[in-house]
Amino acid sequence: MSEPAGPAPATDEIVWKAERRWPMALAVIAAVALQVGLPREGRVQGWWIFPILELGLLAALVAVDPGRIDRRSRGMYTLTIALIAVMTVGTIVSLVVLVADIIDHDAIVRGPILLGRGAALWFTNVIVFSLWFWIFDRGGPAERAARSGVPPSFGFPEDAMPEIAPVGFIPTYPDYLYLSFTNATAFSPTDTLPVRTWAKMTMMAGSAISFMTAILVVARAINEF
Repeated sequence: MSEPAGPAPATDEIVWKAERRWPMALAVIAAVALQVGLPREGRVQGWWIFPILELGLLAALVAVDPGRIDRRSRGMYTLTIALIAVMTVGTIVSLVVLVADIIDHDAIVRGPILLGRGAALWFTNVIVFSLWFWIFDRGGPAERAARSGVPPSFGFPEDAMPEIAPVGFIPTYPDYLYLSFTNATAFSPTDTLPVRTWAKMTMMAGSAISFMTAILVVARAINEF
């Protein structure tokens, strides 16, 4: 008489892993480098306060949660938002000064300098909006890693086609950077769609800033040449 079959052996078990900190940190450092590398013409007084604050806040985040972003902490979440907010204010201030220089035909700013400042602000804008998408979608990186069930704000291709997506796909920072870059270049959604109002309005703001920067800077620079 054969023995009764026991429980089926365990198959491959999915292990959820939180995303690493370094891609987001590298993006912040790149934005700081763009701020520091801007041409001196057109800098606002006290501009250096923004990169100092940004590096300080980033250092605090890395010190508390250096490896994978898996701490579901309100303090960490607030600290990250503060970092992105400082970056946003610095970008807006620099953009306002740039637009003022472009409109003021008496300002002594050469075309190549305008192009350099415009390009740096355009890339900084891409990074800033990618961070906003990253921190708010599905409750942020820690909540996504914990599978807390916060509804998504963006529909990624992997969500629509799970049969060809990695098993247990959750978006990480590079996905949001790609989303922000394509939104800034196409001035519209591409393969990732916003499904909540805040996401639609934020993408619209990012596209508007990108479009305004490109049109005004290129028009003025061409006029200078």
